[in-house]
Amino acid sequence: MPGPSPQGHNWSQKSEDEEDPLDQMILRTGCATFHYAVQECMAEHQDWRKCQQQVQAFKDCMKEHQKQRMEELQKKQRLAQAKS
Repeated sequence: MPGPSPQGHNWSQKSEDEEDPLDQMILRTGCATFHYAVQECMAEHQDWRKCQQQVQAFKDCMKEHQKQRMEELQKKQRLAQAKS
C-alpha cells in the first residue's frame, strides 16, 4: 500500500470547469466584489493590517446579507404558521 504523498494536497490542480463552492456561495450573497477586493489587497500587500478597509467592507456586506436572509426566513415561518 503506497504511503501518503509527501507533497500533500495540491488544490490548484482542479479543472477549469470546476467552480469553487466558496466562490459560488459568495456570489449568491452579492458581496463578491468586496471579497475580490480583499483578495487583491492581500495579494498586493501580504499583510492583513493593510487591508482592514476592504475586510470591513466585506464583513459589512455579509452582515447585511445575513440580516436580509434571516428576515426572509422569519417571514416564511410566519406565513407557514398562519396557514396551519
